[in-house]
Amino acid sequence: MASTLSTLSNVVVVGASYVGVHAAQQLAAILPVTHRVVLVEPHSHFHHLFAFPRFAVTPSHEHKAFIPYTGVFGQDANVNKAAHEVVQARVVALTPGRAELDREWEGRSHIPFDYVVVATGTRLRPPGTVQSDDKRAGVAYFQDYQAKVQKAGSIVLIGGGAVGIQMATDLKELYPDKDITLVHSRDKVMPRFDAKFHDIIEERFNELGIRLITNSRVVIPEGGFPEDGSTFTVDLVDGEKLQAQLVIPATGQTPNNELVRDLPESSPNSILNPANGFIRVNPTLQFKDPAYPNFFAVGDIADTGAHKAARPGAGQAEAAARNIVSLIQGKTPTETITISPAGIHLTLGLEKSIVFRNPESEGGEPTKIWRDDGAEDMHIENVWTRRGVPVKSRDDYHL
Repeated sequence: MASTLSTLSNVVVVGASYVGVHAAQQLAAILPVTHRVVLVEPHSHFHHLFAFPRFAVTPSHEHKAFIPYTGVFGQDANVNKAAHEVVQARVVALTPGRAELDREWEGRSHIPFDYVVVATGTRLRPPGTVQSDDKRAGVAYFQDYQAKVQKAGSIVLIGGGAVGIQMATDLKELYPDKDITLVHSRDKVMPRFDAKFHDIIEERFNELGIRLITNSRVVIPEGGFPEDGSTFTVDLVDGEKLQAQLVIPATGQTPNNELVRDLPESSPNSILNPANGFIRVNPTLQFKDPAYPNFFAVGDIADTGAHKAARPGAGQAEAAARNIVSLIQGKTPTETITISPAGIHLTLGLEKSIVFRNPESEGGEPTKIWRDDGAEDMHIENVWTRRGVPVKSRDDYHL
C-alpha cells in the first residue's frame, strides 16, 4: 500500500456478506478523503448464500457460488478504489479503537479504527453454509454433498424455513423418484410470514409429491445421522418412524456475536439481547450501549426488529454509512431505518419461484407474485456482474 494511505483514518467493516459489502460500498462513496474503508472477511471469496441450497444438490455449478472480492470497490467510478482495502482475516475481538485479527496485516495483528460497522450476520447449518474459508475447499464440499444426495433414495429434511423448502422442491424436481420428506416443528412452515404462505408451499409440495410433516420434531441421535448411504430410522418425537438414507438439517440461525461478547458493558445486557443474542442498537444503528457511539451494527446481527434479510439489511447499511459521515463532520447522526413488512423471493423448484410479502396492515392481503423464469444455475452470471466481476468466459467462474 502507498505510504500516504497509511495516514488515513480507518472505518472498519467486519463481515463481507451481502450487507457488509453494501455498507463498505456506501461508505467508500461518501467518506471524506481523510478516511478509508477496511472491509475484513475470513473468506477468500464472496459466498452467494442464496445459491447454496441449490448448488448443494445440483451438480456442475458449485464453483459459481464463490465470487472474488476484486470488484467490491470498483463499481463506482467516483470511488478511489486504491484508498480502500479488502482484508482476508478474521476479527477475533473488538476493543475501543481496535479490531484484533487472527493474522498479521500491514505488519500488525490489529487494525486501528475511528468507526466500526459489525455486519457478521448469522450462521446456518451446512449445507446452507460451508465451514471452509477457501473456495477450493468449498467447491469440494458441495461436490461431496451432491454425491451423497445422488446416492440416497430417501431424504428427510429438518426445518421448514427457506433453505429446507428450497432444497426439498429442488430435490424433487431433479430426482422425482426419490422419497422426499420435510419435518417442521410448528404447525406452519415459514412462520414469520402470513399463514397464506404456508398454504401456497403446501400446495406446491403436494404438486411435486413431497411429504410435509408439521407439529413434530426429529430426534437427533448422539453423533448425528449416517452419511454413508445406508438405510436408517429417523425417529420423531410423536413416535412416528421414517426410513431415510440421508438427513439434511435446515434449522435455525445462530448470531455471529463472538467478537463483542467480551466488550465491557455499561449496564447488564446493554450490548447483546439475552433473548436472541443479537446486538442491541439505537434507531441510528449505533450500539445502544452509550459507551460505544462509534460502534454500529447492521444486517442480521443487529437487533433492529426488522426482518432478517438482505434487502432490509441494505437499508440499514445505507443509514449507518450516512450517520458515520455525520459523526466525522461533527454532526449528530439522524438517519434511521423504516421497518417494512417481511418479504422474500423463494424458489419452489428449478424454474418456479414466488415473491411473497406480508400485508401492510393486520387483516390485509399479502403480496404474491409468481415467476417461471428460473434457471438451474439461478442466473448466476448476473450475480457475478452485480458483484463487479463480469464473466467473459466459463473459466472466469473458477477465479
